[in-house]
Amino acid sequence: MSAIDRGGETRASEKSRETRASGAGRFGDASEASVSPSGSRLDQHPPLEERADPDERRAKMERLRGAGIEPYPHISTRVPRTWIADIQSAHDPATLAAGAHEGLAYRVAGRLIARRGHAKYTFFDLRDQSGTMQVVARREELGEEAYERMVGLDIGDIVTVEGAVYVTQRGQLALAVSVCTLLAKALRPPPDRYHGMEDAGERYRHRELDLLANEQTRAMFFRRTKMIEAIHDFLREHGFTQVETPMLQTLAGGAASRPFVTHHNALDVDVYLRISVELYLNRCIVGGLENIYDLGRAFRNEGISHRHSPEFTILEWMMSYADYWDVAKFTEDMAESVALRTLGTTKVEQYDGSVVDFATPWRRISLREAIADAVGIDYLETSREQLIGALGDEGQSMEIMAGAARGESSEAAWAKLVDAIYVKHVEPTLHQPTHVFDFPVDLFPICKRHPEDPRLSEHFDSVIRGMEILSGDTELNDPLDQLERFVLQRQQAAGGDGDQPQPNDEAYVRALEYGMAPTAGGGLGVDRLLMVLTGVESVREVVPFPTLRTRG
Repeated sequence: MSAIDRGGETRASEKSRETRASGAGRFGDASEASVSPSGSRLDQHPPLEERADPDERRAKMERLRGAGIEPYPHISTRVPRTWIADIQSAHDPATLAAGAHEGLAYRVAGRLIARRGHAKYTFFDLRDQSGTMQVVARREELGEEAYERMVGLDIGDIVTVEGAVYVTQRGQLALAVSVCTLLAKALRPPPDRYHGMEDAGERYRHRELDLLANEQTRAMFFRRTKMIEAIHDFLREHGFTQVETPMLQTLAGGAASRPFVTHHNALDVDVYLRISVELYLNRCIVGGLENIYDLGRAFRNEGISHRHSPEFTILEWMMSYADYWDVAKFTEDMAESVALRTLGTTKVEQYDGSVVDFATPWRRISLREAIADAVGIDYLETSREQLIGALGDEGQSMEIMAGAARGESSEAAWAKLVDAIYVKHVEPTLHQPTHVFDFPVDLFPICKRHPEDPRLSEHFDSVIRGMEILSGDTELNDPLDQLERFVLQRQQAAGGDGDQPQPNDEAYVRALEYGMAPTAGGGLGVDRLLMVLTGVESVREVVPFPTLRTRG
């Protein structure tokens, strides 16, 4: 799981929930709603003006206060609120007569997103988290003053509505308003509901507006939560225990990525935002825990792209008495289960029209086979010059060779060349879920050597749609081998001149000396998995508030 970074972000309704709302400043007195439908198609009238000027909205707010109506009232919890989706699921308008049904009274709360009507009737579309439904305000029922105040509400205002089920002439379900209470006056208009927010950068910077405008974004937030819940459920069903590891670490370990650095004033030490949690999980294994995991945020101070975010969500887990083959099988079983629990299918259409199938078993291939298929060479039996030629990138080759000139071992340079060939020529070709096994050991200093070839490690990558989704390996539990690798890694680091590991590395080796059971683990990029499960191209679509460049 510890890796020379390749830019990856893996380890390398039942009945309604009841929220309550009540308040001051009612636009009308509660009364029985009874309307004899006029026969006109009120719900076919064109929308009224939705984008009132902000100055006019502020003026309306002041007029309300002048009339003794607080536009941001306190609320009480005496009257239960019902989710719109629960009302819609409870009543089929096809089985109800047109007009109001007095015995079916509800209270809903949400945001006004549209309105249409004429002098005596006005239909509003009211939306809460669960859905959208019409509410109909009737002048005769509410009275002149309350009706005019409700009609004077702006799109974007947040209200609570009490009323009876109402069926329109077109057979649509609505609520006939008996009481409307303004809960929050919107002083700015929402994005245009017909065109939404089309500029991706603006959507990411102002996610609240993106959520207001785009149903797809709201659905994404719910799907993200559902997916993470499915991961937790699968792990718990398989006997795993969640462990919370530190966000702030005195040494950023577990991966070879550049960390974010900050300073702890009370301790007067520099600390790092975590790039991985592998070392802490392994210490828990030493302490006698067996199947454990951590799911949370990690941070890498590196590039930003449509696949990379400096702040991302990672799942890392450890399995005792297992090896990397077990982790690969567990990975595909978990991914298949998460897809079924989240989407109800293993087949997911992608942004480019292709389909990814999470069904098991996944394809398995060795790195040796994969590179041979891609560029026609056996990297284990090929010269450095042939590897450079196969890479086909003079600038990257020179950079790797420059590292060797600064003191890196020839084995480390060879491993980086092989990895570069894999990233450039193999990984992009792997569209369906694929496990790639047996990478050079110098890339993974916390990974067990391959028993048949000491140049290799018991490491694998899981790749989908050309992206590394997961990195897994058999953990190195030999403390002497681990110490030697840490020392070598420090010597080969830029400016490294010591013959001892860093203090925190030494503390990890000390832990291993107490004995760690044979263990294997995996690190899953949760954001990338969600990208594939939702078929989107950019990681920014699935991260609620992505990191972006500040505009001047």
